[in-house]
Amino acid sequence: MKYAALDAWIDAHFEEEVRFLQALVQVPTDTPPGNNAPHAERTAELLAAMGLTPEMHPVPIAEVRAQGMESLTNLIVRRRFGDGPTVALNAHGDVVPPGEGWTHGPYSGEVEDGKLYGRASAVSKSDFATYTFALRALESLALPLKGAVELHFTYDEEFGGELGPGWLLREKLTRPDFVLAAGFSYQVVTAHNGCLQLEVTVKGRASHAAYPETGVDALQATTKILTALYALNTGYRQIRSAVPGINHPYLNVGRIEGGSNTNVIPGQITIKLDRRMIPEEDPAAVEASIRATIVAAAPAEVSVEIRRLLLAQAFKPQADNALVQALQKHGEAVFGEPIPVSGTPLYTDVRLYGAQGIAAAIYGAGPRTVLQSNAKRADEHLVLEDLRRATKVVARSLLDLLN
Repeated sequence: MKYAALDAWIDAHFEEEVRFLQALVQVPTDTPPGNNAPHAERTAELLAAMGLTPEMHPVPIAEVRAQGMESLTNLIVRRRFGDGPTVALNAHGDVVPPGEGWTHGPYSGEVEDGKLYGRASAVSKSDFATYTFALRALESLALPLKGAVELHFTYDEEFGGELGPGWLLREKLTRPDFVLAAGFSYQVVTAHNGCLQLEVTVKGRASHAAYPETGVDALQATTKILTALYALNTGYRQIRSAVPGINHPYLNVGRIEGGSNTNVIPGQITIKLDRRMIPEEDPAAVEASIRATIVAAAPAEVSVEIRRLLLAQAFKPQADNALVQALQKHGEAVFGEPIPVSGTPLYTDVRLYGAQGIAAAIYGAGPRTVLQSNAKRADEHLVLEDLRRATKVVARSLLDLLN
């Protein structure tokens, strides 16, 4: 009966939940540039109007700018019901810029055919709504529960999370027993890849294209480095992860910059690469291998500078815990199908909690697959029925953990 009461409350307040999500989507949080404090302020206003009191934790501006962003304020809402475990629910509000090709406004929050459109509608402002309304549903029961719930709404996932959950944990503003982080599939995710990002600058000597012998072509040198890097991918395919949902490591060069004009031998080229690491890999060994490959491939007449941009550790599989069990149990009950445990090749903020020994999992209002939602692409959207059902699953799971 308690589960039925939770479900009924969520159904009765679902239109309000949708309006809340629309309001969140309508405030841009493109990162870069990362001017995200205004969204935190708007979220705080909306939460306060529901009777939830958010703590606002602005990150010092020097740290924010050093990370390449403009402003960042993290939010914590705390609800203590009694003695017992603390369950934190974490979702991030920062997102990649919308790009081109939208047929619905990227900040419109428009609803059409049962789908809500807009950047971050699926990943992961949707779980601001899921987690907020799951908490409110739990409160509506007015039961003598044991423990506490915290909402962690943070704004640094796109740049690695160190100024989001990482900052909250370093500042000792929170220490939960369980963490549920924003989801993007029907599965309960209990492991994910790590990520290493490097910036490689190749320096030659610019000269007029009519006199190529007077210059040192940085682009030609870079092509040798690129060939060596891409050759690594062949070997990576032979390295298999034992975690379901994760296949093999891979490397991608996502950005190339350099040169000054078509009639000038390019004197400097910069590339940025992304290396996804399976949970079984050693990040230090991976980085050392890539650096050695770059240095070995670079011609002697150029100089090479390598700078680490990001090192996100993998979220390693944890022992089965009460949070995972509750999510699977209620996911199957609400969705009418088994909810498997899996890993994902993405990397997320949840690793920062896991590294502190906190039992963690990923689950929320995302679609059956990330690709189905157009996450990080044009016309990102969320199926509203998925939002409704995921909110019920989370509310029921909280009741189990605190009852």
